[in-house]
Amino acid sequence: MDSVFEAIARSDTLAAAILLQPIWIQAWIGWLVLVNFFGGLIFLRSRVEAKWVLVAFLAAAFMMEVMYHQYGFQRILGLPHVIFWTPLVIYLWQRQAVWDRPGFSSKWLAIVFVTNVTSLIIDYIDVARYLSGERQWP
Repeated sequence: MDSVFEAIARSDTLAAAILLQPIWIQAWIGWLVLVNFFGGLIFLRSRVEAKWVLVAFLAAAFMMEVMYHQYGFQRILGLPHVIFWTPLVIYLWQRQAVWDRPGFSSKWLAIVFVTNVTSLIIDYIDVARYLSGERQWP
């Protein structure tokens, strides 16, 4: 009998492809989901920024799934982050003055900002490498 992971890996989804990646990639993607999606849900009622974090995260996730079916697991999958998260981090930076509210939501915004800027550095490099002909990750 196949394990759950083997069954998922045989499916034709980006999530299945992620499960086949090294553990550090899985952990990084898990962190992105935790910070952006679950954090966005937690603070949706208390922070207007949470709405935009969720919109950007879900739009990028949808576009990545569509692109995965066209290109497979290649460096170009960073493009949705570039498209949707670049305006998000600019927006968050411009709202930095309101990050000072008491409570964890302000810390969450700082964590989202640092996490997504880090991801964008990787994504811009990956997209540039893809456009220069280096399609696959090692």
